[in-house]
Amino acid sequence: MAKGWWAMTADQTGPVVRTPHGAVRGRYERGIAVFRGVPYAAPPVGPLRFRPPRPPEPWDGVRDAGAFGPTAPKPPYSEAFAQYLSDPVIPGDDCLNLNVWTPEPGPGARLPVLVWLHGGALTRGSSAVPVYDGRTFARDGVVFVSVNYRLGVEGYGLFPDAPPNPGLRDQLAALRWVHETIEVFGGDPDRITLCGQSAGAISAGVLLAAPQTRGLIRRAVLQSGAPEAVDRDKVRRMVRRMATRLKIPATAEAFAAVDRALLLRTQAEVGRLSSPVLGGPAFGIVVDGDLVPGDPLKALTEGGAARDVDLLMGWTRDEYRLWLVPGGLLEHVDRLGAVALAGAMARCHAGHEVARGYRTLHPDAGTAEIVGQMVTDHLLRVPLHRLADAHPGASHLYEFAWPSRLPGLGACHALELGFVFDSGDVPESRKLAGEGAPQELADAMHAAWVRFAATGDPGWAAWDATHPVRVFGEGEPRTVHGPRDAETGLWPTARTVVPEISPASVGRAPGAELAAAVRRLRRSVAARRR
Repeated sequence: MAKGWWAMTADQTGPVVRTPHGAVRGRYERGIAVFRGVPYAAPPVGPLRFRPPRPPEPWDGVRDAGAFGPTAPKPPYSEAFAQYLSDPVIPGDDCLNLNVWTPEPGPGARLPVLVWLHGGALTRGSSAVPVYDGRTFARDGVVFVSVNYRLGVEGYGLFPDAPPNPGLRDQLAALRWVHETIEVFGGDPDRITLCGQSAGAISAGVLLAAPQTRGLIRRAVLQSGAPEAVDRDKVRRMVRRMATRLKIPATAEAFAAVDRALLLRTQAEVGRLSSPVLGGPAFGIVVDGDLVPGDPLKALTEGGAARDVDLLMGWTRDEYRLWLVPGGLLEHVDRLGAVALAGAMARCHAGHEVARGYRTLHPDAGTAEIVGQMVTDHLLRVPLHRLADAHPGASHLYEFAWPSRLPGLGACHALELGFVFDSGDVPESRKLAGEGAPQELADAMHAAWVRFAATGDPGWAAWDATHPVRVFGEGEPRTVHGPRDAETGLWPTARTVVPEISPASVGRAPGAELAAAVRRLRRSVAARRR
């Protein structure tokens, strides 16, 4: 039964839906009703800038929802990455907004719902990226919702005078809005799939573990991201370095007084010292005792959180190539040899026996490939294996293995997105895939995601002791059992922090010199990203 404030009508300009805060008018596009830029929270400005989200002020009349709303403040990608990744900027303060694509607006349809959290290292990205067009999901019977949330220092800075994780709290507010409102758009609030890629997948995993989301999520998709909370000191270092450059106290009050353009430039400058391969200061989700009461992976694997949620999780074969190919970093890491390998060992808290194991398994691989696969396994495959092993509900795992037509990228991070969304016809997809991406692969992958959102079964065997993984690559998709077991088996069950790499493990001079070499490598990576 629809709630009293729900209503759907249509006029000559498009469908009109009444939400809890006011009516919005969308557009009909190729038979799909589209509503863009719908606010789910108040603009995070003034006293709300570093605070948890608040409900938007109700409005009178009908609000136009034909265009994407403002994107969260963010620095642009460096030139090296911008050639592969698109990141539109839409100015305005009202950035806590979402978009809905639906084939059948109205409370009687009860269609499955997919809520999309974009990636971008929690510092970039938005729902307006053309690859994320939700039309194909709506075309195939799924109500699709994409969300903007606060980024960078405004979304994930750690301050003594403001609550942590406001960006994650934005996502929770959007998820609650969807659960309470989506029925009028034709969605079923009891069949919500939370889906994200990279930082969006990390966020989705953390939200799965949060007590506040119980009953809001029926299924979840984690693409190239595993549940994690980063060390609070890592985020504090990012904030303190920004404060030092700005010559202000490291407080939310002081940061709020800084011109936003200057703040973003400073964030970009400090962020150049960070690397997915070698770590460094970065923004991330932290344990806050509330929304994130503890380690989210432990809550999911040992605490019984999200036990009734179906999971679809996976990675790309060559995640690391998007991190290293831009600016020629792949060759640079290969030249550094043992120093780069030592940096990866420190990044992953891995002993020399793990590195030796990778060398044995991949005797013909260069240093960059060894480093890249070690970091990928540490960040993604090992924790996702752990989660699948421990999860009492159904888990389905995949690997995306189709190589980009562009030189050096292979099956890199984010390449699967154009296939999941069946959006290979947009120029922004070709920036990463090149020309000639196979439509039949997009058909297969997109259909699997649609089927999972509708039924919880993407079309291959659920995870069990044989470790079935669906491989999407050249030719027909196929199920392979345990394709990454040899590598993931090298890692201890519980991650052990190695305080310092021993000289014997890398055949180089002791700790201080090695640490200096790793710092030089980070600076070199940063210089090449400019």
